[in-house]
Amino acid sequence: MSRSRKAELILISITLVWGGTFAVVKFALTDASPLTFLAIRFGIASLIFPLIYRKNYFAMDKATLVGGLILGVLLMIGFAFQTIGLKYTSASKSAFITGLLVAFTPIAQAVIEKRLPTKGSMIGVGLVAIGLYLLTSPGGQGFNIGDILTLFCAISYAIYIVYLDIFSKKHDVSNLTLLQLATTSALSILAAPFVEKIHVHLTTGLLWAFLYTSILATVFATYLQTKYQRDTMPVKAAIIFSIEPVFANVIAFFAFGEFVGYIGAIGGALIIAGLLTSELLDR
Repeated sequence: MSRSRKAELILISITLVWGGTFAVVKFALTDASPLTFLAIRFGIASLIFPLIYRKNYFAMDKATLVGGLILGVLLMIGFAFQTIGLKYTSASKSAFITGLLVAFTPIAQAVIEKRLPTKGSMIGVGLVAIGLYLLTSPGGQGFNIGDILTLFCAISYAIYIVYLDIFSKKHDVSNLTLLQLATTSALSILAAPFVEKIHVHLTTGLLWAFLYTSILATVFATYLQTKYQRDTMPVKAAIIFSIEPVFANVIAFFAFGEFVGYIGAIGGALIIAGLLTSELLDR
């Protein structure tokens, strides 16, 4: 099996785990405020990660430190917009709008790395835009503040994917991962008092949410993405991550009975079609 194929299969497995986080976090936000939840989630992950991937983390050089901090800031911004947005929108819509990162990734790559989007990517962007309109139009479920916040999340994730491709090829994966986790936790702690009324009601459900999101969706997923995304192209990685809304929508349907409506479902299908088209036409 080639390195790129192995990397893509691992990224697909990560996407499966991420697909479950929308419903899990939606449940968790009834017991914890968004940024407080993020601070604890990534704080736990920051403590667990060095116990699993042991090495001398104090020996990292300045370039690695800067790269890790940049990735951590972008990751925190993306998660903050997504988590706060989940308070105001459904888990299924959040997942579909987050999937728009695949449309923004070629644009981010063109700006940051001076690589122009391909023909397939541009057609994909068009389909995704139509799909987003149908998903969030009055005939669907409407476009609310949660959707807007999640849209900013998708933009942040797109920029993150491009910079992760750049930095992971130059610096140690374990150092980059730990820096991302610690930075996200620290920034969430600092920002929480200014943007929310902090509260945590410790319940069994919240504990399970912390375990799932901290260990599976953060420690392992962030490390594996940092390690293996570099073996494929950023746009290809974004295409793979576009499968996430499908998994999230199915889980949200069974967990919350959420259904985006028939027009919204058509919009969601067009989003997926756009995501896949941007890949298939460029083979």
